[in-house]
Amino acid sequence: MFTNNDTRFFRAPGRVNLIGEHTDYNDGFVMPAAIDFYTWVRISPLDTRKLHIKSKNYGEEVEVDLDDPNIAPRGHWSDYPIGVAVMLERAGHRLRGARLEIRGEVPIGSGLSSSAAIEVATACALTAISGLEIDRRELALICQRAENEFVGARVGIMDQFVSLFGQAHKALLLDCRSLEFKLLPVPDNVRLIICNTMVKHALASSAYNERRAQCEAGVKHLQRAVPHVKALRDVTREQLEQYGHDLPEVVYRRCRHVITENERVLAAANALERRDLKEFGRLMAESHRSLRDDYEVSSAELDLMVELAQPIEGVYGARMTGGGFGGCTVNLVAVEQRDEFRARVADGYERAMKIKPEIYICTPSDGAEEVRQD
Repeated sequence: MFTNNDTRFFRAPGRVNLIGEHTDYNDGFVMPAAIDFYTWVRISPLDTRKLHIKSKNYGEEVEVDLDDPNIAPRGHWSDYPIGVAVMLERAGHRLRGARLEIRGEVPIGSGLSSSAAIEVATACALTAISGLEIDRRELALICQRAENEFVGARVGIMDQFVSLFGQAHKALLLDCRSLEFKLLPVPDNVRLIICNTMVKHALASSAYNERRAQCEAGVKHLQRAVPHVKALRDVTREQLEQYGHDLPEVVYRRCRHVITENERVLAAANALERRDLKEFGRLMAESHRSLRDDYEVSSAELDLMVELAQPIEGVYGARMTGGGFGGCTVNLVAVEQRDEFRARVADGYERAMKIKPEIYICTPSDGAEEVRQD
């Protein structure tokens, strides 16, 4: 039997993506930051090879036998932690049985990656209780596989990676092909303000898969003229203009978004290093327009949030963040204007949409970690 001394606590953050949307699954560049909303896992060892997993949010508990070769997804919240356990075992990491209690603060379905926070917190807890030492890059890839292969969502690596590697007061520039990254300073005189539209349109998941397929179709076409191309990451704007003229118009626009978004991420990284927040904000606005017009993943609610934010004093930049079709916008706002920003955007949005938004004032935070019991 375990004692209170065997109980350990872990947490992993959600994230907001400052710029670089729908580039991660095209081997491109992204710039997320971990935020101070967490998923918490309380874990205690068991003498058997079973996992007892309880969700504080849902008030439900599930049990799974790690020696069962037929563990399958249920279309349930438990698929995320169970998927992590299954993928750790498939990667050759033998786990100890444990009791897990999971509590999430990351708003679900808002585009702030509550799923990656659950996966990463679970992975850190299970590996620690099992006495395993796994490189954090490998752990990020295992968590991604859990979501790709067990849950069935074709997500890129960004969310799990920043949940593990995020750092306080920093944004993270990530090359999604090599997994090389660079931490960039976010000035103390600004805040990341996230505006939740409280809307998530039903077509989001099917449209996400459709756009992935369109990008893949664009790559297949462009490979005929530029053989070295493996992903849209490898295509320049000039090559698209030269060799993409006979692509279907909608596929051309999807490719144009990804190619120009990669350019914007690298330019934004340079701007942040120079502390040029005006230029950073201009690139955020360009990103939103491209997501709205070329990638067509925005919505009336997201567009309104951005329009409400732009004229407010102290706002450097505003754009949708996440997969789209609802969810959240991210705003870079001078710290002294944060309260006025929140009041004006909330009032304007509620008047127009008859929906009360949630607005979160955040700072970039540290990645996953073990925490003391107190």
